[in-house]
Amino acid sequence: MGAYSDEYQRSMADPEGFWLDAASAVHWFKKPTQALDDTNPPFYRWYPGAQTNICYNALDRHVIEGRADQTALIYDSPVTEGRCSYSYAELLDLVGRAAGVLKALGVGKGDRVVVYLPMIPEAVITMLACARIGAVHSVVFGGFAPAELAARIDDARPKVVVTASCGVERTRVIPYKPMVDEAIERAEHKPDRVLLVQRPQLQAETGERDIDWATAMKPGAVEPAGCETVAATDPLYVLYTSGTTGKPKGIVRDHGGYQVALQWSMTNVYGMEPGDVWFTASDVGWVVGHSYIVYGPLIAGCTTIVFEGKPVGTPDASTFWRVIAEYSVKALFTAPTAFRAIKKEDPDAALMAGHDLSSFRTLFMAGERLDPDTWQWATDKLRVPVVDNWWQTETGWPIASNQMGLEQLPIKPGSAAVPTPGYDVQILDSMGEQVPPGTEGAVCIKLPLPPGTLPTLWQDDARYESSYLSAYPGYYLTGDGGYIDDDGYLFVLGRTDDVLNVAGHRLSTGGIEAALAGHPAVAECAVIGVADPLKGQVPRALVVLKAGDKWANLDDAGLAQLRTELGQRVREEVGAIATLQQVDVVAALPKTRSGKILRKTMRQMADGQDAQVPSTIEDPSVLDALAKSLGRQGTSQG
Repeated sequence: MGAYSDEYQRSMADPEGFWLDAASAVHWFKKPTQALDDTNPPFYRWYPGAQTNICYNALDRHVIEGRADQTALIYDSPVTEGRCSYSYAELLDLVGRAAGVLKALGVGKGDRVVVYLPMIPEAVITMLACARIGAVHSVVFGGFAPAELAARIDDARPKVVVTASCGVERTRVIPYKPMVDEAIERAEHKPDRVLLVQRPQLQAETGERDIDWATAMKPGAVEPAGCETVAATDPLYVLYTSGTTGKPKGIVRDHGGYQVALQWSMTNVYGMEPGDVWFTASDVGWVVGHSYIVYGPLIAGCTTIVFEGKPVGTPDASTFWRVIAEYSVKALFTAPTAFRAIKKEDPDAALMAGHDLSSFRTLFMAGERLDPDTWQWATDKLRVPVVDNWWQTETGWPIASNQMGLEQLPIKPGSAAVPTPGYDVQILDSMGEQVPPGTEGAVCIKLPLPPGTLPTLWQDDARYESSYLSAYPGYYLTGDGGYIDDDGYLFVLGRTDDVLNVAGHRLSTGGIEAALAGHPAVAECAVIGVADPLKGQVPRALVVLKAGDKWANLDDAGLAQLRTELGQRVREEVGAIATLQQVDVVAALPKTRSGKILRKTMRQMADGQDAQVPSTIEDPSVLDALAKSLGRQGTSQG
């Protein structure tokens, strides 16, 4: 660990110098003279007194510095067969006009705008337009239920909501406008205006509050807006954590620290250079979309792809290979669940044939645990580094990663590699003491957190402290369990509430799942702990088998043999204490739209509780199909 070790140690020993140097990679209207303001712990702020604008760094400076004609954004929608691209100059023009529209609607510095849009260029344009005038955007995942949207409207209190007439999926068109209307009806706060993008797949009815996007955006209809000068510590956006019940928890991000962290990570973590094509297969409604569809790649001068589709079914499991080949993609960033879906549909990667992947250099994975079997499959088929990186909505950029642009370290399957410079990651026991290497505990980060992370929650400092900082004073609690090995590699084993207590032994579901996933029949799996009168909890597995006649048509004897083999693998790799109580072969696992498996919901169903189903669920029918085998008292939308 040469270059990495040097950078990491400097970030620990001299954070002031490290982050002032990093800040020189972006433009400032007033340059920072101080990196960290630690006068009011635990509320640390980065680059006090500096002035900037993240939209300027994402667009204006590239046009000024000679990238006006380079492609900034590619829109590719297999569900609508729509495609288009925008140069940096064209995107700047559209963002300037959209910013002018928002100003004309009374939106100014510090005002909020709720964005409820599908994966279309207007989502990126709106976010950048808000940043341009110093407004605070709050993107809500398109398709969220009206009650969830209403709660976010009441918390953010926006002047304007920007939405579309509909979202488009492979098998259906989802009307957005009626959900927005119902949410506003439910909400105590009433936005002044709704800016509406009418899509040809479904035209929405309009009312007095509504403004047509296309009409408002016509050239000459409004004066384009320039960049407002904002403080580095001014809020850029509020992003509510997915699946929130009750009062939403709004993660705050600022202009200054965020742009520095994203520029640093695009270069050093992801190895991207200006002009490279970057493909993040996610949604702007999630933090990955904010950081690595919109702001990160544009700040770094890359070409970013906005993809309205799925890894399978639009039209098949070759869609990622088509996009990579067609646009000469250098790196892809997606969730492991996407590759498990591809592996299930096309286990031999036969659909990769005929696609020129010569431009492709790295596959990055995040959003959930990258199990070793999925890592191995992707590595074997793509023959490029498959790199896990671990972070959270709260942090905005990787906590742990293999810094491909700094120094590529050996890859250890099951590990997100090493802590990223700026993050002092420690494993603590229940008493708050650091544990030895190889010992499991709570994954925590010593304060202060680096630039780009949350400084607090939206208008709720007390909740920020109680949610993240109270368990271990002086530390940020990630909520994940794991360990650091003798080489300094971090292994994140899952949320602390996904740890089973079997007869006094603490077992991570991640370890059991890794053993199951190594079986050649298993496409993906989930392990939950179910109540047991003798042992307290016992593990129960739900497995999805790979496609193809070999596994799809197993008879009862074949299934019994498979269950025996899976149980044997767990005993051999985890230990006899982890003996599986039951193995269910299922057609699909319930997930959120960002790919996280709903283990808690399944655990509640298995224990006979009233299961909480988050509004971010991808396909509620999957839970209905599991109800017979899991058993349930009922489900309620959370």
